[in-house]
Amino acid sequence: MDIVLIAGLWLDGSAWDDVLPELERLGHRGIPVTLPGQGDGATSATYDDQAGAVLAAVDAAEGRPLVVGHSAASTLAWVAADRRPDGVTGVVLIGGFPSTDGESYADFFEPVGDGVRFPGWEKFEGPDSDDMSAELKASVEAGSHPVPVGVTKGVVHWTDERRHGVPLTLVCPEFSPQQAKEWIESGDVPELADATALELVDLDSGHWPMFTQPAALAALLDDATRR
Repeated sequence: MDIVLIAGLWLDGSAWDDVLPELERLGHRGIPVTLPGQGDGATSATYDDQAGAVLAAVDAAEGRPLVVGHSAASTLAWVAADRRPDGVTGVVLIGGFPSTDGESYADFFEPVGDGVRFPGWEKFEGPDSDDMSAELKASVEAGSHPVPVGVTKGVVHWTDERRHGVPLTLVCPEFSPQQAKEWIESGDVPELADATALELVDLDSGHWPMFTQPAALAALLDDATRR
């Protein structure tokens, strides 16, 4: 099966390099998306540009792909469910949640000029990055890209209620499925509260399992293709 892979803030399609051979071994074709303004050489882009790139990848895939979003890009993966509810096999979210309608996509960090740069590992001390070596952290940071303000401050809108019936898997890395369940039931994540085909899956890793647990992550994605 084709699996569309969307990495979170600051990352480009190369973030999935270690996952691709694992998916291929399991019989799948990984399709990493390098988002506009986030590694494609462009210096500006909008949230709508990135959403459009995800939909283009879905439309170009063979059959009904599985769509995977990491961290903030969980929202972009959910766009595929919203705009192509009959065109995807399912959606997998890794360590992130879709934005609520009317909220900004990823307005979490202060921009410098027209972009939001990687803020440094101090912001992610603890469970987020405890499984990453100093060398891996340096490599990831060196390959990071500033995210255009037009992306981070873009306003998210949902359009099709059928998205709530799309098979949805939430991979829980630095937090537990029980924590995620509590957040959803408390109303902190309205989009997931309305999902009717949601499965919570544990993964023993930090926030970036594509770097630290590529084989285990690929196995979970393989499982999701059969939901």
